[in-house]
Parts: sequence; structure tokens; C-alpha cells
Amino acid sequence: MAHPLLVSLRPQSIVIACHSHSHSHFELKLNSRSPSVLSLVRAIPHLQASASHSHLLDDLHHTPPPPSNKDDSGIDTKGVAASFGKLKAHKLKLIARKAKQQLNKRQQFREEEEEEAEKEPSSRNSDDRGVYRASRHDIKPRKSDSKTAGTHISSSYSRGWGKGVGSRSMQFSMQRGHENDFFSIKSFRDLGCTDFMIESLKGQVFVRPSHIQAKAFAPVIDGKTCVIADQSGSGKTLAYLIPLIQRLRQEELQGLGQSSPQSPRVVILVPTAELASQVLNNCRSMSKYGVPFRSMVVTGGFRQRTQLENLEQGVDVLIATPGRFMFLIKEGFLKLQDLKCAVLDEVDILFNDENFDASLQGLINSSPVTTQYLFVTATLPVDVCNKLIEIFPDCEVIMGPAVHRTSARLEEILVDCSGENDTEKTPETAFLNKKSALLQLVEQSPVSKTIIFCNKIETCRKVENALKRTDRKGTLVRVLPFHAALAQESRLANMKEFMNPSRPKESLFLVCTDRASRGIDFAGVDHVVLFDFPRDPSEYVRRVGRTARGARGNGKAFIFAVGKQVFLARKIIERNEKGHPLHDVPFSYEQAG
Repeated sequence: MAHPLLVSLRPQSIVIACHSHSHSHFELKLNSRSPSVLSLVRAIPHLQASASHSHLLDDLHHTPPPPSNKDDSGIDTKGVAASFGKLKAHKLKLIARKAKQQLNKRQQFREEEEEEAEKEPSSRNSDDRGVYRASRHDIKPRKSDSKTAGTHISSSYSRGWGKGVGSRSMQFSMQRGHENDFFSIKSFRDLGCTDFMIESLKGQVFVRPSHIQAKAFAPVIDGKTCVIADQSGSGKTLAYLIPLIQRLRQEELQGLGQSSPQSPRVVILVPTAELASQVLNNCRSMSKYGVPFRSMVVTGGFRQRTQLENLEQGVDVLIATPGRFMFLIKEGFLKLQDLKCAVLDEVDILFNDENFDASLQGLINSSPVTTQYLFVTATLPVDVCNKLIEIFPDCEVIMGPAVHRTSARLEEILVDCSGENDTEKTPETAFLNKKSALLQLVEQSPVSKTIIFCNKIETCRKVENALKRTDRKGTLVRVLPFHAALAQESRLANMKEFMNPSRPKESLFLVCTDRASRGIDFAGVDHVVLFDFPRDPSEYVRRVGRTARGARGNGKAFIFAVGKQVFLARKIIERNEKGHPLHDVPFSYEQAG
């Protein structure tokens, strides 16, 4: 007689594995909606019975042989009658019915569990701690780290490192993350780009515009004051550079404008010197491939005399940080009578600077009344949007399709570093738990490039030391600090090394504060680790936006959380999986649909 050893429940079918005393092994595939046998799939190796399906297996034991060699589906069972016991059709119906009932119960249980999570945010069982369920995977804990931390990090806290998010998240990412979701259906020529601009873009391997580039082109080239907002990695820098540079070049060709000493035609204000350097590289690439114009950077940390000499030679596009920009204005080294456009890149971060209001007012007072203003950002809180519209009532708000959302190709993995329930909860034990989790990631999932975000410089230094101790010879791990405690030359050198497109021999770790999240386009980042939980939703979006960038970028974000942060991180990941924005979207975008 044949004895079934495993019943496997699947969305559209039931698979029954059986074996007989003759040691023949078979697998039957049944349709869950009807009792008919779909196919005799294949011979399979010996399987162990699943205890969770024992109540289904009982119905299959001691089944009397059917009177015919064919079952109800018409499949001839003569050749394998001795192998799987010639199951009767009514027995198969019973199995299918019970399996379907069990699937329905599981679905109902999942829905009830999600409803309870929304109603009771703090009531979680101990076995629900650790990595968010949608992303759980087993991992072996490090013995040495558990001793160092003084608390045992159980496997439930350590899951999720290896394979990323679960099947439901992967299906959702595949639906949202198609390449067509990034590119517009329009071509650069459809937007109105000239031949020389199209050739320049082709030289830089840009063949189609992104959504935000397509939406922003016409308003920007027409001279309208705009807010340009879309998710990290959506191509916002080119969204304003392409139309602005094309307009400058056309004016030159028509004899309507040219660069003059100390008087730029475009000013771009950015919050950090690193972002200024990146925008300058974009400008130089456009100039290199056939659209000639002069661009330069003025920031702190470099020789002032060299910057003033370059200004005297004439410049079309000036990229500056607010402090150095205001210094040049007050000292009379910079004049804005020819200014056509002022761009405020990462405007929400600029507004967080308490001195920026004075800088903005100085810019407005020194510029012609016809000056165009562009406000560019990946996150646009409602209060910032309302403030901009109050200052510039005619401001047009241009929102990309994924503003305040994370990339569809991003895998978010939550790691609960709270420790066991009976252990002491202090900042020191929290750091040790997070350090242990980080070292597990380094050891078990080595990748080429990882960015680690900390809230404080002091924490950055502790993380740097912990990583360096894992590889004292420096042959496997290369740690690159990136924060305000370093000199600007060192920060730029570390950023350049980290952004080098060639794959390094050792694993590179950029350990940084939020300085690295402010608009910098890091290519090829495999992992982002939120070692410290971000202070607000905007910082979360910017941090995880350093990976999975552009049309084809993929990456993982590991969110380390302790205590109440765990529930908050869970809710954030749930919203991201559903494609919801992390916080309020400005009303102008909501009205536009």
C-alpha cells in the first residue's frame, strides 16, 4: 500500500508526495478547486511527513483500491497503482476541501493580525520581535558578539540579512519597480530639446528623460518660478540643468547674453560642499559633450583667492554654499545684475538652517525682479511648501510620481536590536546590540559598497573603530569616515574613493552622518545601514535613497531599531510596500491628482 508522506499547500494546487513498500516515490498535483488529478508530476526522493498536515494525512491512510484503472479525471493509473494506492475521487475531494478551508483560515488570520496591529501599536508578543515578518530569514548568531554585548541576540533578532524581503514584498517590488516607471514616454526631442542638447545627452548616455525631467522642462525653459520635487535618484539635477543650459546657450547664439566678470547668469545654492562638487561635475559633463559654458564652485574650505580669480574671468553658472555666497555678496565680489535664474537645491534642508532666511532675502534683494527661482527637493513637507508659496505666490509646484516615497527596487529589512526582555535597556547595551548586528552583516553578507548612517559624530567614530578591528590588516575592509569632524579635503577624497565606479578589492564602508544623504548621487551602493534611527520621515527617505537609485538600481536598507522605534519602523516599511508617501504631500499636488 502507498503511504502519503507530505501534503504541500499552494495557492492554486495541492501536491501530495507518496511512497510504497517497493520504495517507489511519486508526487501528485491536485487542483485546489476540484478533486481531479492534474498530473503525475515526477518521481521524488524520500520525504519526511509534515506534522502540521497530519490531520490531512490521516484521511489518506488505509485507502481501499478503486475498481478501475482510471480516476475521475481519466488518467490511467494502472502503471503506478501499487505506488500511490489508487486514491478514490471522493477522498481527493475531501483533501481539496480541507486544504482550501485551511488556506482561507490562514488568509483570514493574516487580515485579523494586520487589523490588530493598527489598533494596538504597543502589544506585541515576544516571538514577534526581531526582523519584520515580511523580511525574516534565518541567520546564525555570532557567539563572540553576544558575549561582547552582554546580551544574547537571538536568531529572531538576526533574521533578514541574507535574502532580503519576503515573497509578498518581492511581488510588490516587481510590480512597482519596472523600468518604465522611471522613464517618461516622451523623448528629449518631444520635450523641445535642441540638436546640440540631444547630442550632449547622448554622449552622457542619457537617451530618455525621467518623469520629473519631462514634467519640469517646459515650465523651467519658459522662465517660470517652480518647486521641483521627486524621490531620491529620480534625476532632479538634470531636470533643471537641461532646460537652463539650453536657454543660456540659445541666448548666446542669438547674441542676447554672455558671461561677464563677477556676474553669473545662473546661481545654484546647495547645503554642502560635497553636493556643490557633484553639481559641478554634471555641468562639466554637459560642457564636455558639446554645450560650452563656464561653471565654477565657491564654498568654504578652499583658497578664497583662487575662487575670486575665477569669478573675475567670467562665469555662466555659479554653484555655492549659502555662507560663502553671502560673504561674496557683502564684500562686493559678486554682482547679480545679470542673474536669470536662482536654483535652491535641497531647499528643505536649506530652510532648516536658521541663517538661511537672511541668505534668501539677500539673494532676492540683490537680483533683478525678473529672476526665475527654482526650488528642488526630494522631500517637501507641507510647511516648507506653504512658506515658499507665501514668498512666491506665482510659484508652480511640479511633483514627480514618487515624491516622499522610497524606490520600488529597494528592499527594506528591519532588525530589532532591543535585546532580550529580561536584560537592562541602556544606550550602551543598545549600541552593543547594533554593533553585533552590523558585524554579522559584514561577515555573512559581504558586498562592495555600504553606507552606514549615524546620528552623531561620536557614534560614527565608534562604528569606524569596530569595523577596523574586524580586519586589522586592512585587506578585506576599507572604512571611509564622512562627517563634519573631518577637513573638507578629507571628506571629498573619501567621497571620491567611495564613488569610484571600479569594483574595489575590499569592501568599502562609508560611515557618515546625514551629510551624505543630502542630494549626493552615490552610484552602485549595495547596502544602506541605518545604524541610528532617523529623526524624521524626511531623513528616512533621504538615507535609504542612497541605494536603489535611477532606472535599474537595486539595493537593500537595513533599519536598526530599539524599543518603540521597532513599531514605527514596521509601519514605515508597510507604507513603503504599499507605495504610500511617508508624510503629508503638499495640497497643490493632491489637487492635481
